[in-house]
Amino acid sequence: MRSVATPGSRGKIAPADADAAGPLIPIGALAARTRCNIETIRFYEKIGVLPKPARTEGGHRVYGRSHVERLTFIRRARELGFTLDEVRALLQLAAASDVPCGQVKDLAATHLAEVTTKIADLRAMQKALTALIGQCDARDDAADQPGCPLIETLLGSPTNGR
Repeated sequence: MRSVATPGSRGKIAPADADAAGPLIPIGALAARTRCNIETIRFYEKIGVLPKPARTEGGHRVYGRSHVERLTFIRRARELGFTLDEVRALLQLAAASDVPCGQVKDLAATHLAEVTTKIADLRAMQKALTALIGQCDARDDAADQPGCPLIETLLGSPTNGR
């Protein structure tokens, strides 16, 4: 199972201008450090959840500590299943001088309710697929017979007593 964000990290996301004094890294190093695809980084810049980076004289993107922190935050939130709109809201809350925990909790509780609903839906799908596979297993020489109860069910056709 992939790791997801866990409680325990404290602190704020550094503002974009905090990078002025720190070392700058190219996009490949940012991708490696944050375990985020280069195209995803560019997409996050395009939609505005990641600030545009400085550029070298040659036009190459260079990123600072604040980009690493923000992109790590975004990746962890996405691993937990937050939508990009929810990530935007979380980023705004994280940027507040005093993080309003009640608002963050409300957003997370709403997301948890959605996750719980999805899990219930997945369990129902699992049960239905198990039953359909069972119909295939119940047939004598199912692998050699024409027609398939699973395909027939998906097509909406009756199984004709098979």
